[in-house]
Amino acid sequence: MQRRGALFGMPGGSSSRKMAAGDIGELLVPHMPTIRVPRSGDRVYKNECAFSYDSPNSEGGLYVCMNTFLAFGREHVERHFRKTGQSVYMHLKRHVREKVRGASGGALPKRRNSTIFLDLDTDDDLNSDDYEYEDEAKLVIFPDHYEIALPNIEELPALVTIACDAVLSSKSPYRKQDPDTWENELPVSKYANNLTQLDNGVRIPPSGWKCARCDLRENLWLNLTDGSILCGKWFFDSSGGNGHAVEHYRDTGYPLAVKLGTITPDGADVYSFQEEEPVLDPHLAKHLAHFGIDMLHMHGTENGLRDNDIKPRVSEWEVIQESGTKLKPMYGPGYTGLKNLGNSCYLSSVMQAIFSIPEFQRAYVGNLPRIFDYSPLDPTQDFNTQMTKLGHGLLSGQYSKPPVKSELIEQVMKEEHKPQQNGISPRMFKAFVSKSHPEFSSNRQQDAQEFFLHLVNLVERNRIGSENPSDVFRFLVEERIQCCQTRKVRYTERVDYLMQLPVAMEAATNKDELIAYELTRREAEANRRPLPELVRAKVPFSACLQAFSEPDNVDDFWSSALQAKSAGVKTSRFASFPEYLVVQIKKFTFGLDWVPKKFDVSVDMPDLLDINHLRARGLQPGEEELPDISPPIVIPDDSKDRLMNQLIDPSDIDESSVMQLAEMGFPLEACRKAVYFTGNMGAEVAFNWIIVHMEEPDFAEPLTLPGYGGAASSGASAFGATGLDNQPPEEIVAIITSMGFQRNQAIQALRATNHNLERALDWIFSHPEFEEDGNFVIEMENNANANIISEAKPEGPRVKDGSGTYELFAFISHMGTSTMSGHYVCHIKKEGRWVIYNDHKVCASERPPKDLGYMYFYRRIPS
Repeated sequence: MQRRGALFGMPGGSSSRKMAAGDIGELLVPHMPTIRVPRSGDRVYKNECAFSYDSPNSEGGLYVCMNTFLAFGREHVERHFRKTGQSVYMHLKRHVREKVRGASGGALPKRRNSTIFLDLDTDDDLNSDDYEYEDEAKLVIFPDHYEIALPNIEELPALVTIACDAVLSSKSPYRKQDPDTWENELPVSKYANNLTQLDNGVRIPPSGWKCARCDLRENLWLNLTDGSILCGKWFFDSSGGNGHAVEHYRDTGYPLAVKLGTITPDGADVYSFQEEEPVLDPHLAKHLAHFGIDMLHMHGTENGLRDNDIKPRVSEWEVIQESGTKLKPMYGPGYTGLKNLGNSCYLSSVMQAIFSIPEFQRAYVGNLPRIFDYSPLDPTQDFNTQMTKLGHGLLSGQYSKPPVKSELIEQVMKEEHKPQQNGISPRMFKAFVSKSHPEFSSNRQQDAQEFFLHLVNLVERNRIGSENPSDVFRFLVEERIQCCQTRKVRYTERVDYLMQLPVAMEAATNKDELIAYELTRREAEANRRPLPELVRAKVPFSACLQAFSEPDNVDDFWSSALQAKSAGVKTSRFASFPEYLVVQIKKFTFGLDWVPKKFDVSVDMPDLLDINHLRARGLQPGEEELPDISPPIVIPDDSKDRLMNQLIDPSDIDESSVMQLAEMGFPLEACRKAVYFTGNMGAEVAFNWIIVHMEEPDFAEPLTLPGYGGAASSGASAFGATGLDNQPPEEIVAIITSMGFQRNQAIQALRATNHNLERALDWIFSHPEFEEDGNFVIEMENNANANIISEAKPEGPRVKDGSGTYELFAFISHMGTSTMSGHYVCHIKKEGRWVIYNDHKVCASERPPKDLGYMYFYRRIPS
């Protein structure tokens, strides 16, 4: 068989070319069954490697598998070949050349043989007037790296030619869309023009909503006819609701509803029950105003600016981004920026802060070979693979290299000295982590704090081995509630991941100045004169901390002493201090007119933080605890006769409902308790019990009842299956082994997937090369034996308690009037100095605006 020279008809005469044609057919015949033509719905990855940020622009180009259509850089294509046996890849390479200039200095016309056929984004840092692009494609056959230049219609089999054309002409799965385009694809509801709205006096408050038929407070929809607030459908991934909005439509025929929480000056999510699809409502502002919601309050004014974007607000943008200061670009490991995909700065800021934490670096980048080697067949759909890819891209320095000296000289000569910081594009990462999430999957701006919690949830569900990097944020909160009538108290604990600090505006140190500014501003607006310079409220951090520790009133507190709801007073303290403390300044709120508002406030956040005085103290002398009696379970009327309000025997628990809940990712023991305490009423009723009780500290502990020998699930409790750190429950292990898999394989799969049965089976099928790990088996058996012998008290929630003394190392700042608009940047302290991460631009910070942050990241100081 001949190598590249013969295949390409290299110098050597016509006999070589003829021989090459025959050899091409011979080479491809054994691989023809593996070559596919992309079908509708297939995602063809031509822009980006699944494991790295290599692209056709990279030095080694990109290899697209002709069977899976996944793409790999030169460093990773061999791994895919060894794992799958797929041999035929299309190699894509884009050559970027500076245009040849004529004698007069102008660029010569483009050469005729230059071709562009890849659907790629051009490099934003390259001026299209100065550069030209030429794309090259060829087939490569592994393992001998035979290459076949494309196009080659005459010598390639017809199927291969069709497959190659389809791959080359396919659109990128991350092709940018004009937001206006996809929004206009929604049909206008036929009910919008003549929608009937009842004059029933209903006015919708800006917050505090809950379903009128149940206690759910998420996925709520406002019916635009009568103003009813009801929950949406219950989805397989445990999100959603009980479908009361649909039931209300069936009862009344009122067709349109808007999703609460999506209303902005630009529109909202509207659904037509009659038409059974999302729709546009051209009169949405009018329909919302009927219920007291003024969505258009922030629309343009006569001077062309929005009401909340008046000139004084610009100073916030300048201060936070350190505009007007010559900032020195930073390059190398840990100084790689992230390109903005269009309102993705909230994601970029959070991920920069996350990967500045050593525990996350070790968990993902430190385990890179193992994670990549054991990734599923489609690594684009694996959380740990994409986290590792992003972490390596940010920390390796591979994508953050300074311009060479010759380029700098050329820039100076052209008087175009601009930092050549390309950064990496988090398209693949964002597509995966936002999948199935209605807000993060959109192109709209989002709340960085909400994304942080969403990410922590994903890390929890996709833990690697026994260590979970998100444990560094995890802490216990002790909540003390005192009944106002009996004066008795109840102490409970819950898990949290961040400290929310209220803004004590009443403690502002410049109140007189604020009052004078407000009077001047109103007078200027009334007389259409220029607005005065903004005066920002200055609030001491100590006042915010004091407001955090003050008690809150609780109106619907269940007093077990009274066996009824009562008023109470709640205070919160730290039952444990996390290794890394995340503090959110609660700057955002809603006015009574539904207009999102942001406190324009400066808080003197300390570099060194001591919160040891907020340590929980537990039950104090002289305090009397409320009786440990749970409130009665609310049971649907049509089921009361069957249940007779009697608890069931633990041996009669409906295991099908238990497994249905467990497959959603909830701990098995929690699912058993949910089904038990709701009297085998089915998964939907049990799911509501889980939502109410999931923050309780014993949520995942085994069901224990008097008279039933302690634990209702002795098989699971014997192995200490009460927390995520112990051996998987025997019930789920037995299910997997009954399918013919090895016991150790089942246990390893369950431990790798947080004890989720469905994901564990996917893990097994995606790891066909599984080999028994002796060390893993010994460790697993030792842990099980230790639990059996010690018979110790089950472990509580995973926390890393210690001193409450911290130092600031990062903060995220927001510019704009609400979390639904504006821009985020991140400042991180590295190697003794502050660095600003503003999308793809990474520079040394000269004046870090620590008083204007939104989220602050503190690390514990060792005692």
